[in-house]
Amino acid sequence: MSAAELPPVEERPPGPATHDAGGSEDPDEADAFIEFDEDFLDLSGGPAGAGRPYVIYAPHGNINTGSVHGDQHVENADGRTARDSPRVEAHEGPISALELLDAQAGFAEPEWLPTALAELDSGLLFLVGEPGTGRRTAALNLLYRHSGHSMNLRALDGDEDLSRWRPTHTGARGYLVHGLLPTRPLGPAVIANLRRLLSEAGARMVIVLPYDPEHLRRLSRDLHVSPVRCQPPAPRAVFEARLTAAVPEANRRARLLERLDAGLLDELLTPELVPAQVAELVTTVSRADEDGPDLSDLRERLSFLAEGEVPDLLSRLRDDPDGLAFLLATSVFEGLDHRVVREEADRLRGLADGRLDSALPESGDDGGPGRREGPRPNPRFVFRRSLDDLLHTIRAECAPPVVLANTVYSYTVEAVRFTRHRQAEAVLRHVWRQYGELSALLTEWMDTVPGTERELAEPVGRVMGMAASWGGGRRALWHIRQLATSERAQSRSTAAFALGIAANDPVLAGEIKYLLNDWSGRGSWRTRSTVAEACGTDFGAARPELALALLRRCHRGDDGDERHVAKAVQHSLRALIAAGNQPAVLRQLADWADREGPDADLALQVFPRVLWQDPTWFQEQLLTVGEFTETVVHLVRRTLNDDRSFDATCHVLIGWCRLALADEWRRAAVETLLSALAQEMRHGELRLFVEIDRNEDRDLAGRPIARQALQAWRRGESQPHQPTHAYGEAR
Repeated sequence: MSAAELPPVEERPPGPATHDAGGSEDPDEADAFIEFDEDFLDLSGGPAGAGRPYVIYAPHGNINTGSVHGDQHVENADGRTARDSPRVEAHEGPISALELLDAQAGFAEPEWLPTALAELDSGLLFLVGEPGTGRRTAALNLLYRHSGHSMNLRALDGDEDLSRWRPTHTGARGYLVHGLLPTRPLGPAVIANLRRLLSEAGARMVIVLPYDPEHLRRLSRDLHVSPVRCQPPAPRAVFEARLTAAVPEANRRARLLERLDAGLLDELLTPELVPAQVAELVTTVSRADEDGPDLSDLRERLSFLAEGEVPDLLSRLRDDPDGLAFLLATSVFEGLDHRVVREEADRLRGLADGRLDSALPESGDDGGPGRREGPRPNPRFVFRRSLDDLLHTIRAECAPPVVLANTVYSYTVEAVRFTRHRQAEAVLRHVWRQYGELSALLTEWMDTVPGTERELAEPVGRVMGMAASWGGGRRALWHIRQLATSERAQSRSTAAFALGIAANDPVLAGEIKYLLNDWSGRGSWRTRSTVAEACGTDFGAARPELALALLRRCHRGDDGDERHVAKAVQHSLRALIAAGNQPAVLRQLADWADREGPDADLALQVFPRVLWQDPTWFQEQLLTVGEFTETVVHLVRRTLNDDRSFDATCHVLIGWCRLALADEWRRAAVETLLSALAQEMRHGELRLFVEIDRNEDRDLAGRPIARQALQAWRRGESQPHQPTHAYGEAR
């Protein structure tokens, strides 16, 4: 449950974002809320690009808004994102443990794996293959195994100049380079230097390249290397390995397979099926309920069958301007409420001014030679098409109603989705490349999407980002650059999302990083706010260290228009936390807090928010006496002793005390922190202990420590060193 989505309740903090399985909680405590400022409410989004979390109100009801799979693990997809959205891959910086575990789960070993491991002994391996063949998954497994199962692996962007690269992180044992720009060709001297540097660092590097026979011959001839081609195992082997990982319970797996017609499975698992497509088939099967997958529409939902059907789909709609507009609108806004999709389809048709009509408009109504024979649909007729008819025409469906809530009111959403996975992308890619005039119309339409909500900026930005790689050329990013300088916050948000998507293309990544670096240092507040927002999208999640450096350069206080930049910076820091970059963000906040001016102000404003965003991680640091134990205590002191951040920090810590009432592990963490704070009592610590002591909850965790510290302070005594947990023992 999200704190930011509930009406404020005096002094009582919300429950945590996640709860231990099987735990119980007082309903009053679960619905309580902390009184933060309005900016904090606006910045309460989840992971990068995910938008605001939501609350579902269904008294005595059982609602599942997404898929539930994986034993006791529950995974609910955001209503505004595609069902099959891939997990963010690291392009620059550390590769997350989660991505490594995902790569290992269900990995079917190909026959060439021993050859690749032997080639990696040289320090450098070129792994080539077509998209979807599992190149990245194989590369991660190779690095993991060759490094002695080290989880300390890093990614390098494809625009990295390897002739100047140096391994700067001593703990890293492997590097993954996804693609190389042809403008930076490698030579024998560069390869020799890379191997020397990697050997000195005790690391290995895998460079993933597309399969191009001529390019491979040049590599072998000029660089004296032996590229290994990534040829995936048979689809049946991949299916069995991935299904075993997705459904570890043998009995349930057997039941699912029994309900799959052997002929249908054999038909789908054709030899040309690549692992990415097999993975989608496994996901569709494994998400089925206990009765097994619905065989009647299994084939209809597989995205790898969509591409060939797009021309026929457009052909059927050629004389149907309503259907065309609705098809294009759903392709852009798939996953949103059907009312939003239909409004945008209507606006697109109006903006087209007849360009979506297959026949010329009438020249008059006098019965002359210019008059068109036969009926002509009236664009102003409000009952042109029913929703069911439109959905059936473009092969989409409307999900059952779900009640959502924001900070002010609740509302019902019935999301429009295509029946087939990723049909939206297939449609847009086809029409963008095949029909030149339509791309200009779509750009004009998407540039003027009304409103200020990120809900619409994200899907539009996703399409604009993909379109940058579909079009290419020197002006590939021109439409995004125009949005980045806009007065409209909606347009800047769209540009930020678009940059995050476009940066997945290694050719565009270099230009995007150049633009963001330039804008962060010399740009106006508009472009700097765009940079800051981009750091909270997939771009920043894949490059956390670069994102933090850009955020540091963007922020210049919160006076005047700079407040827009400051708000975006705070949102992106929280997005980086949600993406699993707690160590990097905490180091940056500690560094900023020790500076003067805007940097320190930013750190003190953000730290209470991230304390509440992921309390479990911070409490682990307190109990394990790790790298960040002293840092957490130091920043808590700093925020308590700053009048502008005291209230937020105090409310968060009292919230921690409430969460610890029925959890011994959390209680130990809270008592560890309070014992540490009691060793040095200044006005901030004193005010916190007074608030804890006066709290209406008599059983509040940490109350005895607060009361003892206050009594010692009143008597003028020093606080005795009597902590019972790890932090105190280490001190």
